Amino acid sequence: MAIAIDFGTSNTLITRWNAIKNEPEVLSLDRLSQQLVNNPPLIPSQIYVEDASQSKVVIGQALGDRGLDGQQHPEQRLYRNFKRGIGTTMQGFLPELDGKQITFEQLGSWFLGDVFQQLQRQSETLDSLVMTVPVDSFEAYRSWLTEVCATLPDIDKIQLLDEPTAAALGYGALEQNFKQVLVVDFGGGTVDFSLVELNFTQGQTKPTGFIMRWAKKSYADSSAQKARTAKVIAKAGKNLGGSDLDNWLFDYFQKQQNLPKDALSLRLVERLKIQLSEKNKASEVYYNAETFESIELNLTRAEFEGILQEQGFVGQLDGLMEQLLQQARRNGVSKEDIEAVLLVGGTSQIPAVQAWLKSYFLEEKIKNDNPFGAIAAGALQLAQGFELKDFLYHSYGIRYWNRRNKCHDWHPIIPQGQPYPMSEPIEITLGASTEQQPSIELIIGELGKQSMGTEIYFDGDRLVTKTLGQGQTNVKPLNDRDGARTVAKLDPVGYPGNDRIKLQFLVDGDRCLRVTVEDLLRNVTLLENQKVAEIS
Repeated sequence: MAIAIDFGTSNTLITRWNAIKNEPEVLSLDRLSQQLVNNPPLIPSQIYVEDASQSKVVIGQALGDRGLDGQQHPEQRLYRNFKRGIGTTMQGFLPELDGKQITFEQLGSWFLGDVFQQLQRQSETLDSLVMTVPVDSFEAYRSWLTEVCATLPDIDKIQLLDEPTAAALGYGALEQNFKQVLVVDFGGGTVDFSLVELNFTQGQTKPTGFIMRWAKKSYADSSAQKARTAKVIAKAGKNLGGSDLDNWLFDYFQKQQNLPKDALSLRLVERLKIQLSEKNKASEVYYNAETFESIELNLTRAEFEGILQEQGFVGQLDGLMEQLLQQARRNGVSKEDIEAVLLVGGTSQIPAVQAWLKSYFLEEKIKNDNPFGAIAAGALQLAQGFELKDFLYHSYGIRYWNRRNKCHDWHPIIPQGQPYPMSEPIEITLGASTEQQPSIELIIGELGKQSMGTEIYFDGDRLVTKTLGQGQTNVKPLNDRDGARTVAKLDPVGYPGNDRIKLQFLVDGDRCLRVTVEDLLRNVTLLENQKVAEIS
């Protein structure tokens, strides 16, 4: 059975393919899923660590049912929004619990492990699994997710798919004959825009897609049929989501009414935010059972929008939209060509977000009837015969010594937006930099956007992201470890002044960066199509 999991910052949703009805259906997991009136059964992405040394945790709705989400504890044991820290370089810290150092990756592994265990308890067979990932995720996150899934037994195929692309499929945009659709995926931790081109093409095979990342067995169905394709035209993302808005609201009430820093406070301000999507005024009462203290929290929609304005919320969204539309124009697609705008995620339900979108697009183009279930439902389409044609979201480069600035810098070799698999390699030549150099080493990095830098850490019960530094490129080295940096041993040794080796880089259909290395002095091949790293 095909299963798709949308592991979100605030909520997680699971779908399976109903072969009888030939359509996706949402799964409800006993104890873990919330049963809400207007929403599908969502699993809150929260975890309470009872005993870290024995990996004993409580997740999802079970945490709330046991009253652990508002419990006061001298140690930090309750975690929300932990997904945001997975695969990031943190300068903050997480605590040590029960003699075990806690990491964001460990929290995520515990959470997904419990989800998988509950699926097995409910006798759900997992022979094919699709996991969705944020469009702006680095390879470190994708690799972590792959490793977690690799521990699952008896799964033929595991695939990763960008969340916005999955949402386009889940909204049924293809069935409605939309060709160009913009997905606005605004969840608890990230906002992702993805412009997707959908169409039918006549084909003789049903490919498994370029997004295959890891599988115990890979296979292709050779039955002739029409291949339905989803081609990503442009995409842009940012580490901005509902949890940031919650923190802004908390800071507002902490300043106005000295609201205590605890799990209950965060839960209440989140409720206020959600209420204001439905009405113009919201209220909650903070009550401390130990001190008998109570605080009444009141907020109007106008006050909420004023807080958003102070934080430059709309300006950040404008920057992302302009980035996406510029990419689209370079690929021959104008704003007027976009036929539908599909809203996904809880933060997309905020009136200020919808009003902002209406400043760019006609109201009739904006679709908002499946904000929570579209991603997981669309991910299942991948297992039903869709071909995904994608491009690389990040650029990739090699590290060099910048003599002018007297520091290491990065020289791009594969640009952002490069389609893959690549038909032609990208070539560079290098020479020795010192006398009698015995080898040439290269550090290859995944290059993010120019950013201010981030620091991620927990402050009491809330996850905080702070801005650091000035104008630095966010880089994730891919091979900066012993035994992986050397690409050529020079025999005879090298001397400065002449090109010595030629490198040919390309990305294959499995998104593996590969290199071929030739020694120009001896006219021999030192490495041929060697895998350097899996990339995103």
